[in-house]
Amino acid sequence: MRILNHLRGVLVTAIFSITICMVALVVVPFAMVKLLVPLPALRRAIDRLLDAVSNLWIIFNTWQQTYTLPTQVEVQGLGDLSRDEWYMLIANHQSWTDILVLVRAFNARIPGVKFFFKQSLLWVPVLGLALWGLDFPHMRRYSKAKLARHPELKGKDVEQTRKACERFRHHPVTIINFLEGTRFTPAKQAQQNSPYRHLLMPKAGGLAFTLGAMGGQLHRMLDVTIHYPEGIPTYWDYACGRVKQIQVNIRQLPIPAELIGDYTGDAEFRAGFQQWVNQLWQNKDELIESMKSSGKN
Repeated sequence: MRILNHLRGVLVTAIFSITICMVALVVVPFAMVKLLVPLPALRRAIDRLLDAVSNLWIIFNTWQQTYTLPTQVEVQGLGDLSRDEWYMLIANHQSWTDILVLVRAFNARIPGVKFFFKQSLLWVPVLGLALWGLDFPHMRRYSKAKLARHPELKGKDVEQTRKACERFRHHPVTIINFLEGTRFTPAKQAQQNSPYRHLLMPKAGGLAFTLGAMGGQLHRMLDVTIHYPEGIPTYWDYACGRVKQIQVNIRQLPIPAELIGDYTGDAEFRAGFQQWVNQLWQNKDELIESMKSSGKN
């Protein structure tokens, strides 16, 4: 049985790898055109084409996960979603599997999914150009120590976020933000002295910068909670079919005007925004506790 599980893992990983390579082969030439011929109308046409390619990848990989893996993904709260809406998607983060779970849970019911990646990845051959071509925004964070040495860099990360989000004003998009900034582990939880039972402390700044940069263009928030009843799996656990059940809860929330403001320069707004995020995270922590308790009954 263990050998069969590993063979399944090899098959699933091979399918993921092959399909990603196929998407890259389509994306990279068009990305080159966008780079060399920066005409707005042409870029918008290419963006629509590449979003369609991305959606085909999502639909195919959702299908192959459904039929090659025994994992049952229970999704609550999908509700009335639209590919013509602008969404901000936030979620707790526990495993590399989370991305695949989100892809499978929404299955192209929402517009093209984007997430921020480290600027250093731009220089990775093929991958960097593909991410740029698909309009995945990149950003560079500066440490407090570096800002102390180079005060001229203050505010650069905010400006970069604003520029990255400008391209999303012309067509619907879903921007993903894992507020914890890293995957949950008990060690990280203890190191942070996190007040939450099942979560790390949320970082409000990135969310505030993105909402502000979009200037009200993001209309709805998808608050996603992922729970693994059998314990947090590795990617290989998932690919081998050793994860039997995953629970996903989705809440659709409005993004009121009060959540858009100057997070860096307005201390009162910053405090209020952090309080709002902390309450959101407290609710998520209680939801996970409820999901854990119901699974024990």
